[in-house]
Amino acid sequence: MSLSMYQASVPVFIRGLKVLAALLEKAAAHAEANGIDPAQLVNARLAPDMYPLSGQVQRASDASKFAVQRLSQNEAPKFPDNETTLPQLQQRIADTLAYVQSVPPEQIDGAESRKVALSFGDFKPEFQGDDYLLTFALPNFYFHVTTAYGILRQAGVPIGKMDFLGPYPQQGGSGA
Repeated sequence: MSLSMYQASVPVFIRGLKVLAALLEKAAAHAEANGIDPAQLVNARLAPDMYPLSGQVQRASDASKFAVQRLSQNEAPKFPDNETTLPQLQQRIADTLAYVQSVPPEQIDGAESRKVALSFGDFKPEFQGDDYLLTFALPNFYFHVTTAYGILRQAGVPIGKMDFLGPYPQQGGSGA
């Protein structure tokens, strides 16, 4: 049984975006419980030359929705990158999830041989669809989700590896 392009993309993005939303929920609870201004978390960054938490969420959103757009050729919504609060970042994730979940498998399956050309200034790589997904889109998405996790962890939010991995679906029928 082969793995389809849809299976290798949309469910992965959905899971990662839901994990990111859960991390933001824990960040909000931590801020409230400890009298921390949530803006400190939204603006926190790992290094001066890296995006803050808000930018990491925005880039994870963009990485997933633009990957789905490029693979499905279904226009993704445009978001202005103006989120400054945890609730606004949660809405960004919800809006991204709504788009990603709206694209049916038949629009993505078969995209493994589709040409994907990117253009970011002088960076203009061209990929075949499967290489784009596996060597650019997914690593880029997880870079930003992981960096958001790292920012929150460094800021003292009580999260761990299992928060990043998220809940696992039950295996078999035993639930064990």
